[in-house]
Amino acid sequence: MARLVILGAGVAGHTAALHASRMLGSGHEVIVVSPNSNWNWIPSNIWVGVGKMPVEKVIFPLAPVYRKKKIGFHQALALSIHPEGGENHQRGYVVAKSTMPGSEDRLEEIEYDYLINCTGPKLNFGATEGLGPDSGNTLSVCTAAHATETAKHLQAAIARLKAGESMRFVVGTGHGTCTCEGAAFEYTFNLDFALREAGVRDKAEVVYLTNEAQLGDFGVGGLIFTQQGYQTTSKIWTESFFRERDIHAVLGAHCTKIEPGRVHYEQLDGTMHDLSFDFAMLLPPFRGADLKAYDREGQDISDKIFNPAGFLKVDANYQAGAYENWRAADWPKTYQSPLYDNLFAAGIAFAPPHQISQPRTSPNGTVITPSPPRTGMPSGMIAKAVVETIVDRIKGNGKPAHEAPMTKIGAACVASAGMSFLGGTAASMTMNPIVPDWEAYPATGRDLKGTSGEIGLAGHWMKHLLHVLFLYKAKAHPLWWVIPE
Repeated sequence: MARLVILGAGVAGHTAALHASRMLGSGHEVIVVSPNSNWNWIPSNIWVGVGKMPVEKVIFPLAPVYRKKKIGFHQALALSIHPEGGENHQRGYVVAKSTMPGSEDRLEEIEYDYLINCTGPKLNFGATEGLGPDSGNTLSVCTAAHATETAKHLQAAIARLKAGESMRFVVGTGHGTCTCEGAAFEYTFNLDFALREAGVRDKAEVVYLTNEAQLGDFGVGGLIFTQQGYQTTSKIWTESFFRERDIHAVLGAHCTKIEPGRVHYEQLDGTMHDLSFDFAMLLPPFRGADLKAYDREGQDISDKIFNPAGFLKVDANYQAGAYENWRAADWPKTYQSPLYDNLFAAGIAFAPPHQISQPRTSPNGTVITPSPPRTGMPSGMIAKAVVETIVDRIKGNGKPAHEAPMTKIGAACVASAGMSFLGGTAASMTMNPIVPDWEAYPATGRDLKGTSGEIGLAGHWMKHLLHVLFLYKAKAHPLWWVIPE
């Protein structure tokens, strides 16, 4: 009997657990270690954050699903990985601290034959002084709880607007290396929609503050795509969207400090600015989970397994160097650790070789460039490929590792711009591949047959349909695996 341990129960971890349980059957163990008791469909948090969807519609408890699928579940925070085992362990093992009510701080040592790191991001609000909802001066939609609190603040703001006040709303990224431009974009336009629906948009100024050098970058270097038979760019497409809705964008911005009602920021030209606000929803940069790694003798080998940001090193080229040297071949294919053949990563937990967007630094030496996105659809696709590799090895099939390189797989993104059955809208985008391959597609970096963009009501219906389908899939209802990642 082999044991597969999965750290994390987000999109990547939960997808991996369900597929592993289905493919391995009852002869082997699948164990999930996650500090969270609930699963959260994060793409719909933006609707919670404007009061359009109750929080109960975006979360559900994990334990009943795992019991049904005979998946072991440890509600615990992974602290360290011991890939070589130890004095009392012949196999690799993980040390985790329980987060179960009443048993907090109890340590567990969980052995494994195969380990997938799907811990996702640490929300690094501390990277910018004053950022964040807990000990800072801004709001967030990164978690269901954050989104619920943000909705309360928005309703209070709308009440003030109805009473005759004028207000400034600032939405965007709270650091120069954020990777969450899509979520900031969505919240900006859902906020705009909510204000218009409440009849107070004329009293509100909406500002989009982003680390993108130009609109439509989205951390993927922008897109050239087809729209209604014509070629255009995501820059032109997005700029039009902003003009139509009278939203002002501040580009190439790195927040240096956020005080109550005021954000201080540096721009790519090195100039320093500040902007007052009455309501601010700014997203944080991501770090890897605070995991350590130790060899059999107890020596710290974290710097060999993880990159400086805490993400697991996999089969990527981390020595590519300057931007001019970057190639599609730098990106990982199998997501296997180069040091331990039974250790993998999926989703945000793997270390990318470099950014996708062109790197930019201000004259002051401040890096102001989006980090590469690895969420949503690619997280699920990568997780499934990793599980297929592990299943083959456990069953002794002798097949080569399954691959899901972001330079070969495509992705679809439906960005809501207002939730309403008849009046809503969304920006629907596809890109293939996610990471541009300038050798395969010299003119555009991507295949135009699989790269497109549309805006309209149909996109909103698609966004809502995806919400329903992915919650159905995540709850492991009958034929859940038919729904693609």
